[in-house]
Amino acid sequence: MSNIRAIRGMNDILPDATAIWQYVEATVRELVASYGYAEIRMPIVEQTDLFKRSIGEVTDIVEKEMYTFDDRNGESLTLRPEGTACCVRAAIQNSLLNTTRRLWYVGPMFRYERPQKGRQRQFHQVGVELFGTSSPLADAEVIAMMVRFVERIGLSGVAVNVNSLGDGESKTR
Repeated sequence: MSNIRAIRGMNDILPDATAIWQYVEATVRELVASYGYAEIRMPIVEQTDLFKRSIGEVTDIVEKEMYTFDDRNGESLTLRPEGTACCVRAAIQNSLLNTTRRLWYVGPMFRYERPQKGRQRQFHQVGVELFGTSSPLADAEVIAMMVRFVERIGLSGVAVNVNSLGDGESKTR
């Protein structure tokens, strides 16, 4: 058994670190609840086409960085590389988009990339999705929520920079 090790880039979270993880997760849960977000849990494995459609077939993520495999029936499946596509699929499939809907998720994501400093093949991500509004205030809400999260967990020296691609008129100037 001594030769069996964790897969490179997929690390154990040991007891000394779990208290920190639990604190961060509890802070997230409390904060998103205060903004009216409901938790959603999606499968770790999805049909590959979900990511090809949402991310784009000719992106590095789809072409090189997804853990994709065929199951016994020949169906192409992928370990989720990000949460947005899964959340949208779940919301549509379960008819959750009849009204403005605030959803959040947390969990492991997977990218098949060569592990380097600061990069992991299995990493953990928190995400929020706000459906049913086109108001720019929705983006402002998410940014404000993130700023509050950073403050609550005690990070310092963090700056928020907001950029915009602009609209059609401003692009022609």
